Amino acid sequence: MDATLRRFLTDLHDEGRRLDEHEPDRQRRRRNLEPDAAAWLWWHVQAVAATRVVEIGTSNGYSTIWLADAVGRTGGRLTSVDVADQTEARGNLDRAGVTAELVTADGGAWLGACPPGSVDLLFLDAERSRYAGWWPAIRTALRPGGSLVVDNAVSHVEQVAPLAELLRAEPGWATALVPLGKGQLVSVAAR
Repeated sequence: MDATLRRFLTDLHDEGRRLDEHEPDRQRRRRNLEPDAAAWLWWHVQAVAATRVVEIGTSNGYSTIWLADAVGRTGGRLTSVDVADQTEARGNLDRAGVTAELVTADGGAWLGACPPGSVDLLFLDAERSRYAGWWPAIRTALRPGGSLVVDNAVSHVEQVAPLAELLRAEPGWATALVPLGKGQLVSVAAR
């Protein structure tokens, strides 16, 4: 990642952090991925050579930019889904010089419409309490050997726990915790 894009991301993260400190409504906060976790996710996309990447939870596009830069290096494409308006994220992606398909929709419903095995890497950073209900769609959408990454696995362990239990009970799936940022639960789909 070049220095100009890194500086832009640092400024965007700092702006989000400042906004979050003074915003009482959780739904209006940026809730951006932490920089160390974002850098790891950028690396992970490239390490697993993911070309079909989906993010659920766009916000202002901070993690979307990291993912878009990574898939640009793998020759892939990124789709980011959020229930909120994507105007701010689109502007930030344009300023960053990266591309992604931005979709305004419910993440679970959108995943449910994905063709089986069509996703190489799925990043979840949305309403954690809904993830376990999305499990059938997640399992179907991920290709065999695909990677699932779930943010907030340490900071909101009780909200991520129902999905984590499903993952650990699923035959052939390997799951681990990456202790970066607010904790990244990583699971590899059964082959």
